[in-house]
Amino acid sequence: MSEPTVGSPAPDFTLPATKGKAVTLSQFLGKKVVLFFYPQDMTPTCTAEACEFRDGIHRFRKSGTVVLGISPDPVKSHEKFAKQYELPYPLLSDEDLRVCKLYDVWKLKKLYGREYMGVQRSTFLIDRDGKLAKVWRNVRIKGHIEAVLAAAKALG
Repeated sequence: MSEPTVGSPAPDFTLPATKGKAVTLSQFLGKKVVLFFYPQDMTPTCTAEACEFRDGIHRFRKSGTVVLGISPDPVKSHEKFAKQYELPYPLLSDEDLRVCKLYDVWKLKKLYGREYMGVQRSTFLIDRDGKLAKVWRNVRIKGHIEAVLAAAKALG
């Protein structure tokens, strides 16, 4: 699958989400959207990232930006994760990896010399017209949310 590029339409999808809903990306046309892909619920770095977005949610909303988190975990796991950490935005379940592959975040990873397939922590900013405005791959948490928020605000 080829990597989506800035300026191209964001690949549309529908996924099951927390609170018993399905979320379709195109339902947010007219709003800015932050899609953040993360490997797994309840892991230290993923929890830190989710909580950073939680703590900045009012600033994102004030700038007219919707935040959506996506991982391969099932909705049941997402519900527990969202409840435990009071996450105020939808978590979407991509168990069949279709959307992860669509956004080219399903990658070969290495940890302690072991190779395996997994989600590359990545964030996509989508403008009001449904086009990719900015892409962050191999995300490191420190300063990331501020960079995403600044980019969202810059879209106007």
